[in-house]
Amino acid sequence: MEHTDFVEVDGARMRVSIEGAGRGRPLLLLNGIGAGLELFAPFRARLGEIETIAVDIPGTGGSPATALPKRLCGIARLLVSLLDVLGYAKVDVLGISWGGTLAQELAYRFPERVGRLVLVATSPGLFSLPGRLRALMVLATPRRYFSPTYFEKVAPILYGGAVRDRPELLQDQGHLRFIRPPSVRGYLWQLAAVAGWTSLPWLHRLRMPVLVMAGDDDPIIPVANARLIAWRLPNATLEIVPGGGHIFLLTHAETVAPRIAAFLAEDGSGIGPTASRAGRRPGSDYA
Repeated sequence: MEHTDFVEVDGARMRVSIEGAGRGRPLLLLNGIGAGLELFAPFRARLGEIETIAVDIPGTGGSPATALPKRLCGIARLLVSLLDVLGYAKVDVLGISWGGTLAQELAYRFPERVGRLVLVATSPGLFSLPGRLRALMVLATPRRYFSPTYFEKVAPILYGGAVRDRPELLQDQGHLRFIRPPSVRGYLWQLAAVAGWTSLPWLHRLRMPVLVMAGDDDPIIPVANARLIAWRLPNATLEIVPGGGHIFLLTHAETVAPRIAAFLAEDGSGIGPTASRAGRRPGSDYA
């Protein structure tokens, strides 16, 4: 079952896609900077029967940018209002890259609304280890969402991992990327939202189970940041994806999605593989 619609919340018009009909807790999906909800398609297709809620943050996909920028705390409040309108009291949350910073903020500000947390290829913000300069320069503008030629040129620099050696992995993802590019204002608003932000002073207060995943070849967010996040969290499992770049959630969806489904199903909140995690330890590689 799939349903996409626009929802009015607190003066913002947000595009939302609900997919699946699992019996457990739904999974809220928060994407990277400038990315529309369509880019979650390869991951959602392999997630099993878990119900997912994908959202276009204002200024991305089909959601118009707000007149003025919002800090992450303001966007987190907007998401809670959206969940209220949709009728969800509690959800699991997955955030990738920029969406991972928003997921941290949401879990901190509204812990009663978050069951389990999955942080993918993300950082704790200020004071984190920066990525490679060339990748960060590409990330500073939304040009890759408007020019297929430019996207093909910079994708290996920006995303690393399997994309560098097998560019064909991005053919489908590239098509999804150009369906609904972000507005320039929306992209700038997202950059402004995380300026000066950090989760390091309060990560230790997050008590929910957290799965922290990172690729070992991520040019944007080095794997050391995932280790730092997991070290600060009291109930975290860290898993490293060998050969994974910044978007391993898409390029490695066939293996990563079942692992995430298993994590969500551990307390009965989701429906998915129930493989044992015996022997899994923080910092272990994911194969």
